[in-house]
This record gives sequence, C-alpha cells and structure tokens, in this order.
Amino acid sequence: MASDGLSYKAAGVDIDAATKSVDMIKKWVQRTHRPEVMAGIGSFGGFFALDTVKYKEPVLVSGTDGVGTKLKIAQMMGVHDTVGIDLVAMCVNDILVHGAEPLFFLDYIALGKLHPPVVEALVKGVSQGCEQAGCALIGGETAEMPGFYQEDEYDLAGFTVGAVERSRLIDGSAVEAGDIIIGLPSSGVHSNGYSLVRKVLLEKAGLKLDQYIPELGRTLGEELITPTRIYVKTALTLLEEVPIRAMAHITGGGIPENLPRVLPAGIGAAIDSRAWEPPAIFQLIGQLGQVVREEMYRTFNMGIGFIFITSPEQSDNALKCLHAKGEKPIVLGRVSPGSEGVSII
Repeated sequence: MASDGLSYKAAGVDIDAATKSVDMIKKWVQRTHRPEVMAGIGSFGGFFALDTVKYKEPVLVSGTDGVGTKLKIAQMMGVHDTVGIDLVAMCVNDILVHGAEPLFFLDYIALGKLHPPVVEALVKGVSQGCEQAGCALIGGETAEMPGFYQEDEYDLAGFTVGAVERSRLIDGSAVEAGDIIIGLPSSGVHSNGYSLVRKVLLEKAGLKLDQYIPELGRTLGEELITPTRIYVKTALTLLEEVPIRAMAHITGGGIPENLPRVLPAGIGAAIDSRAWEPPAIFQLIGQLGQVVREEMYRTFNMGIGFIFITSPEQSDNALKCLHAKGEKPIVLGRVSPGSEGVSII
C-alpha cells in the first residue's frame, strides 16, 4: 500500500544524490593526499600524522575563509571548477604569512539543490588548489539546504591547518624602519571586492559576462572568474634561502589595511604606486564606477597579491630568488619610522 507520508527527498533533500557526489569526488580528494594522511574519505574525521622528524617544536597555524560574492559570477556563468581554487588560496595564503606550510584542508559546500556534477566540479577546484599549495584535502561537508538557498545557488567555506617550526615563526616583530617591501603580482581581482565589481560593471555600466572587452583582451566573465593566486611554493622556497622579516596577504582592504597587520607599533610603510601598473580590470572599474583612488586601494589588491619585507642587505637576494622561481617581483617601497599605517604616493 502506498504511503501518504512525506519523505526527506520530498522535502528537497536527496540522500542518494549526496552518496553519488561522494563517489564522484573521491578521485579528486585522493590526488591531494600526502604521506601523512591516515584515513580515506568517508570517515567521520580526517586523520593527519604530523611529521615529527621534520618538525621538532611545531606550531600549528590555522585559517578559515570563503569565496564571497565572486560565487555569483561563477553561478551566472555556470563555471564551477575554479572557485574551489579561490577557496584554498584565501585560506593557505593567510597562514603562509606566518611561515606556515599548509598541511591539510577541509571544505564546506552548502547548496539549494545537490547536483552531483556541480559538487564534483567544486571539489575538483578545491583539489587543484590543494595541489598548488601542497596540502591534503582530508575531509569536508556537503549540505543540501532547500528553502535557504535557491536551487542554483551554493556557498563555499574552507579551513586549513599548517605548521611552522617555533624558531622560524614569522610575526613581523623583526621589521625595522628602512626595510624593503617587495610585492608579487596578483592574477586580477582575486576574491575580494566583488560586490563593488558587480555593482559597477554589471549594474551601472550594463556590461555582460560574455562580452569581449578590448582592454582586457578577453571576455569580462573570463577575467572575473580567474582564480586567486596561491603563493605557497614560491614563498616557502624563498624562506629557505633568504631571511624574511614579514609577509602580508593582500585581500579585502587592500595594501592600506593588510600591510599594517604585520608591522610593529610605531612603524609605517611608504608605497610608491608608480612602481607598477595596476591591471586593466582595476582601471575599468575605477573609470566606469567613478570610484576614487583611495577607495580603489582600500577595496582591491590593485595588482599586488602578496608582500615580503626584508632587510636592505637581503633585498637583492630575495629578488634574485623570486626571479629564479619565474616571478616578477616589484620593489614597492620601504618601511618608515614614526607613523603607523600605509601611505601610497
């Protein structure tokens, strides 16, 4: 006899689809595993055995973040296999600032309706990000939440743990006036400021994501979906060769808000904006939105995604090492005494 009772599936949650998704993402998870990983996907927890030979006095450094409203661009374009890279980048670049090697990563995916191919694409991106960072994807959670998200909406969050030898922990306390500030280029907007991006480019200017923009040399969507750079391998190599006094990940708030976070009290920084040319996407946003210069620098990375601070004596060595890694480092300015904060001239 047929039952008139409701089921979880009738309420909008498909357990079978969730099971299928787990099967589809296993290959992407396994690609990221390091020798320290102790358990496969499917357990209630992820297991990671810390290398006690490599680390004598390890300090664990953790970080968590999301992708933000850049997800709207991915959903509008139907491109779901890149924002996972953004998710990993936003977490691992943060703990990297303290000299920590990212060890493992966990993700959280919440959706209005669980479509296994979309989940697989999202986890594929997370997997690729973990491979770029050298960390293991050891677990995660997928939540189907009908009525909370629209059917074609999802949100991403992530969590990472890294380790650094206590004696090599970087906290910015060694920074001195006169130190050299070196920046690495970003890949574009990264994952911050997209509420303003959408307001200016899509709403005010009426541009379309599939519209070719001559200044960008590609479509607007291709530009905006470009993943955040992951600086882990470059920075860890540099740390092995050159004494670095501080590092900063340039996210929301730009250089003026993020660089002071790693400077001692009573110390500021002078940045010469003439040292680099901001990518065309920022010029487009500023012009079409009539966004004032100060607001641009306080909202976006403006083409600089990661910063190193080193002594004047070591700056040439740092630049040589970065060039050898295929980077295009930029000397942005110097640490200045007597006034906290960042001045951009």
